Amino acid sequence: MEESDKALVPRSGLGNGSEGDYEPPTLSELQRLLWTNVNGGHVDQVWPNLHLGDAWTARDKSTLQSLGITHILNAADGKFNINTGAIYYKDMEIHYYGIEAFDAPDFNLSAFFLPAAKFIRAGLNTLGGKVFVHCAMGISRAATLVLAFLMICEQKSLVEAIKTVSAHRNISPNNGFLGQLRELDRALVNERKR
Repeated sequence: MEESDKALVPRSGLGNGSEGDYEPPTLSELQRLLWTNVNGGHVDQVWPNLHLGDAWTARDKSTLQSLGITHILNAADGKFNINTGAIYYKDMEIHYYGIEAFDAPDFNLSAFFLPAAKFIRAGLNTLGGKVFVHCAMGISRAATLVLAFLMICEQKSLVEAIKTVSAHRNISPNNGFLGQLRELDRALVNERKR
């Protein structure tokens, strides 16, 4: 194990062995994992058949068709964000789910973790399903929802989820979203211990 990774090992084995011992890495420890200088583009496959990207890709139907996208999760839905919606894709066979989220540390994105994870899972479980998750830039809101999916549906820790996505795309969830992911990580670890 690299020295820099030692601080990121879950501390679940420490303490008196009670259910509440696990503490996810601190925000500063998580931030060190995020920006990896990957040469990403407008859209990158970050998990098999799961693509993470930006508004440019969301509006480029030919790119979506060439990627074979069947499901789109817009984490920046609404008239003040990326206002595509299901109507925008009516000439395509796209299943659409929009979340009107704002990239603000005080926005409660965690309320959408489970519905978003279920939508992504359903898309990936569809025959030939390919899912595209986006926001404006594909680095904060959409990335947070992809991380939550990996944690909820693929049983990854927050650190494992970040490393998985960061290997393919630079991401940078805001501190509020990272805090919400830390809470999810803590809850999932404690639930799996039971």
